[in-house]
Amino acid sequence: MSLDLLLFYLFSSFALISSIMVISLSNAVHSVLFLILVFCNVSGLLLLLGAEFLAFLLLIVYVGAIAVLFLFVIMMLNIKQNYTTTKFISNLPLIILLCLLLIKIFWETVHSNFIFITTKDIYWISWIIENSSRQNIQVIGNVLYTNFSLLFLSCGLILLVAMIGAIVLTMNQRINKKSQRIEIQLNRKPNKVIKFISLRN
Repeated sequence: MSLDLLLFYLFSSFALISSIMVISLSNAVHSVLFLILVFCNVSGLLLLLGAEFLAFLLLIVYVGAIAVLFLFVIMMLNIKQNYTTTKFISNLPLIILLCLLLIKIFWETVHSNFIFITTKDIYWISWIIENSSRQNIQVIGNVLYTNFSLLFLSCGLILLVAMIGAIVLTMNQRINKKSQRIEIQLNRKPNKVIKFISLRN
């Protein structure tokens, strides 16, 4: 068995086990952590396929932003566990129906679109040799910053306006708020600072 085939089986099995753990765990924080593990394994599979741009994009967007956002929201909401259990037998017909539907979709997809590759056609590609050639990230970056540079800058401007709008909406602005004015404090007169009051004996 070649190394790339071994890595493929390793990443795919870990992704399958982690996805099952996501939907089976009762703790939401643990489910999000296993979801991050699923994204990491899928990015490893994309690296094996040679799509390094999609792999890094999956790590940056989903793991670095969305999954971490889910984790912070769950930790801030402090969701309590629901200990009410349902019987497995009552959900068994629905589970069987969904499994048969997924198997049918997978079988039709494999026979219509995919072509099985034998182990003789799979060969190891050395990344040291491929380092001298142009990669997907270089080609996509060249296209983004030349042909679609105006659209790329427009997307960045829209995201900047959205970020500024979110900051402005969350600011608590009050008209009658008392604030410290440094220029009035520095321009005060020393003879009006202390006031002597005669008290009765």
